[in-house]
Amino acid sequence: MSKRLKCSGCERPLKTCLCDTLVELSCDYQLIILQDPKEAKHALSSAPILARSITGARLLVGEEFDPVLLFGEKWKQESILVFPSDDSLPTSTASKLTFKNLILIDGTWRKVARLLHLNPWLSEIPSIAIESSHSSKYTIRKSPREDGLSTIEAAVQVLNDLNNEKDFTPILAAFHKMIHLQIEAMGKEKFENNYLK
Repeated sequence: MSKRLKCSGCERPLKTCLCDTLVELSCDYQLIILQDPKEAKHALSSAPILARSITGARLLVGEEFDPVLLFGEKWKQESILVFPSDDSLPTSTASKLTFKNLILIDGTWRKVARLLHLNPWLSEIPSIAIESSHSSKYTIRKSPREDGLSTIEAAVQVLNDLNNEKDFTPILAAFHKMIHLQIEAMGKEKFENNYLK
């Protein structure tokens, strides 16, 4: 069986090309996405869209990461993690810190917990709690948490909170199109039966 032809721009099947909705915006940080290898194989992952949408963003697939190799000797002083924890900082406090690397972890909650376990250095850097009043639009994948956001939604929220002068919301257009195309392919009835009940 022949492979489906892929778009050279967004690297998705031509039938589900997102190029007409992709944008590229710059931000004040080096955006790093640490992605679980199994998540990297998921066709509906939001991380590749995010990586293409932020200038200089890096999408790294793996299980164990060396912070010195990734960020240099000052990794602890220059990095911050987007993840909810008991001592997470609100973005209003985090925005006053001096950091270069904004780190997100991509995967299901279980996979993210595993990456945190395999990379204990992540607990040595400050973390940001996302203050979102909106529920996730990632309707084609279920989260065990009511406040769970996709990686791209979390990134847009935190970037908007950290950069009051710039709006990163246009990044979500490609994400929303991916969801719309998947629901269309699935059929509305099947989607509602599987995801809305």
